[in-house]
Amino acid sequence: MNRLTAGLLVASVLQLMLAGQAAAQEGPKFVVDPSWPKPLPEGWIHGQLGGNCIDSHDHIAVVDRRNITEEETQTSRAAPPIQIFNIEGDLVGAFGDPQVVPMSIHGCVFDSDDNIYVAGNADGIVQKYSHEGELLLQIGSKGAFDSSTGLVDGAPQNSSPVQLFRPSDVAVDPDSGDIYISDGYGNRRVAVFNSEGEYLRQWGRQASVEESREGVGGAFSRVVHCITMSNAGLLYVCDRMGDRVQVFDKQGNFIRNIWVKTGTPDVPDPRGTVWTVDFSPDEEQRYLYVMNGFKEIVHVLDHYSGEILSGFGRPGHYPGDFTHGHTIAVDSMGNIYVAETATGRRVQRFTPVE
Repeated sequence: MNRLTAGLLVASVLQLMLAGQAAAQEGPKFVVDPSWPKPLPEGWIHGQLGGNCIDSHDHIAVVDRRNITEEETQTSRAAPPIQIFNIEGDLVGAFGDPQVVPMSIHGCVFDSDDNIYVAGNADGIVQKYSHEGELLLQIGSKGAFDSSTGLVDGAPQNSSPVQLFRPSDVAVDPDSGDIYISDGYGNRRVAVFNSEGEYLRQWGRQASVEESREGVGGAFSRVVHCITMSNAGLLYVCDRMGDRVQVFDKQGNFIRNIWVKTGTPDVPDPRGTVWTVDFSPDEEQRYLYVMNGFKEIVHVLDHYSGEILSGFGRPGHYPGDFTHGHTIAVDSMGNIYVAETATGRRVQRFTPVE
């Protein structure tokens, strides 16, 4: 091999290495799939979609608040509170008694047995349903709250072992079955229960403005908006108005902050940047996805450094836009699903592209 050929070879290798580094720094790209999901049954219409989650078979569930307009009731009826779609976008299941499910249903998660858990940010309960819709467990009493008066307008107590205060989301430990609840809109805590619904422990409290600015662990600016568990068994908790993800071990020991400083210059941020989080499906969970409902964008972060690498979405009503983008979920193939509340009232799928 002569010097010119060797030099060209080295230059080519360096170019490939630099291109690979640039691609890694940019992060993955996604495009909207406007064909998913397929239309709902005749006469059904979505209200606000308060959450979405994915089971072990890549079934996608959405939780529906059924708050359609008066005009819509003249031509349609609200879809059931819990709807399940397959990967092709077909509706394969729907259930839930509107008088029984949590009020203002909010957030969902499947456990390792494909039971689904739902919370409600206008209620004091979390419920567990079988994949077929049988109510298996309820934590808390419907219409009662962990407040000074037991009512929704009471002062938060942040302490009850049997009652919640406007919980937002749930995570379930695949090993122990323990239930971790972000509690939530009224309280400022993570409450932990065993698989039978018995109270185990809690952590978290209201942050001062200075603690929010400093990023003190376990102190939440306002709404504790989501919780999810990583493959490493760590809890990722959305401090929404604090513009950060707080990471804890299962006992509530604070590990670190992941900041998403794309909102207001100071915190508490009135709308907040960290609404929901999920991970890429690889075993190492290389990427962390953050739904920023303030800016209507899904941020793609390097999981370990917390650096924002890329993102997608913008405010609007066209496919790929978001109107109150609220929660995200990721299937085994890396597709990202975004559910919208307010006037968005839909779920969209985004597929990875090379």
